[in-house]
Formats: sequence, structure tokens, C-alpha cells
Amino acid sequence: MRFVFACIGRMKSGADKELFDRYVDRARKCGRSLGVTAVTVNELSESRAQRASERKAEEAYALIAGLPTGARLIVLDEHGKSMSSMAFSSKLDAWKNDSIQDVVFAIGGADGHGEELLARADLRIAFGAMTWPHQIVRILLAEQVYRALTIQSGHPYHRE
Repeated sequence: MRFVFACIGRMKSGADKELFDRYVDRARKCGRSLGVTAVTVNELSESRAQRASERKAEEAYALIAGLPTGARLIVLDEHGKSMSSMAFSSKLDAWKNDSIQDVVFAIGGADGHGEELLARADLRIAFGAMTWPHQIVRILLAEQVYRALTIQSGHPYHRE
């Protein structure tokens, strides 16, 4: 199984990027023994369209165009489902057991996601009702992917 963080916009160097990279690296290392062969980041350019609806549509098209065949798509969306870390881990594990090869996590631009991408999503999740900066969402997602893998491996990182 491969994980891809597909993000609109680029993360600048600094403490946020270092923390994100740390969790991605941890996920790579932890995931090896669980059959996760890659954890990659795909940063796509923000649309320069004038209207928000056009920007969302262009960004959705770019994200969809990058999806591997048969991939499961998890979209970070403020109207998405709130999940516990255990439920998130179980979902990823179930897909692995179903021989899903790719899971793509989509983080949209400042305007959110276009309808085409939301319709394509296999799962829409939210990190609460609050609005979060994209850099922090990336860090939270990377940490939760790492946590999901540690749960699957039985590591005591996750405590309930």
C-alpha cells in the first residue's frame, strides 16, 4: 500500500515543514513492516482563476488527474466526518486487507474543494468544526497517519 499527501499549495521551509516531514518520515519507517511501501507528498500549484468556484474546479481537476487507478481518496473537508484515531486506523487497515494499493489524502486550497473532487471522495474527514491553516492540517494529517500505523503495529504510542 502507498500513501500520497496531495496538497494544493507549497509548504514553505521552517518549523511547520520540519514537523510535517518528521511525521511523514515516521510513517514511512513504521509502515514498512505493515506493507506500506511509500509515503509521498505531491504539492500542486494553486489556481490563479479570479472566482473561487473556478479556482476550486481547477484544483479539483488537478487533484483528480493525479489519482492512481483504483486509489481510495480521503478528502479533508470541513463538512467531513469526525473520526477517532482508532476508527481512522481501522479504515486504512481494512483497505489494506482489501488489497487497495493507493490511498490519497487530498488537502485543498484556501477556498476548499470543488464539487467534482468531493463527489469522487471515498471518505470525507474533518479535524473538528474549526478552520485550520493548511500547514497545520498537513501536520495533523501526517501525525494521524503515523498514529494509525502505530495502532496497527501494536506500538504503545497510542493510548486509550
